[in-house]
Amino acid sequence: MNNNVPWIRPVIIRLQCGLERSFSGAYDALDFLEHEWPVRHGKQYDRAGKTCRGALSGVIPSIVAREAFLAACLEADMPALTLPRKAIPH
Repeated sequence: MNNNVPWIRPVIIRLQCGLERSFSGAYDALDFLEHEWPVRHGKQYDRAGKTCRGALSGVIPSIVAREAFLAACLEADMPALTLPRKAIPH
């Protein structure tokens, strides 16, 4: 299992306590889901765990895992913060 599947753009969420936290890839997200997640149930939570594991195994695209993690964050009332897109150099 590859322990580093970075996302093109990190996910920054606001935790229930009000602090912000950044996740740069599937490994960071899965670690948070497995060890620090406030509510360990829910359809999106389950999907996020499965897709992050799949991304780390190389069978699921990292963007799918990123989207699943974002959905799980919303489900757990920890919204992602929107960052302005940086200009992509040509």
